[in-house]
Amino acid sequence: MKNFSRADRVSEQIRRDLADIVQSELKDPRVGMISLTAVELTPDYAHAKIFFTTLDISHLPEIQHGLARAAGFLRRELGRRIRIHTLPELHFIHDDSLERGASLSRLIDEAAALSCESGEEVPADKEE
Repeated sequence: MKNFSRADRVSEQIRRDLADIVQSELKDPRVGMISLTAVELTPDYAHAKIFFTTLDISHLPEIQHGLARAAGFLRRELGRRIRIHTLPELHFIHDDSLERGASLSRLIDEAAALSCESGEEVPADKEE
């Protein structure tokens, strides 16, 4: 079993609690359906980067604005759920890793299809 640091455990607890607050208590229609993917805390716990994804990428600016406006409310509600010496300021950052991954996967599939059409053999993983 892997030993997680206190900061890792606190980050994960913040992510879970914020996800619950956003889903159940946040009334801002701009935010809609988001998923919180990760939380990065500064060593002094003064700031937290909250990474999120959304399926509705066309409304990303409105979602980011809604999250920025709700940061105070979310921080207050978070303070009611967890007890830590310093409650961090929340900074929301769009996590585009899923979109980048999907784009790379699509490019690989297209390259493999072109390779098959041209009659080239796709190299298989080498077995040693």
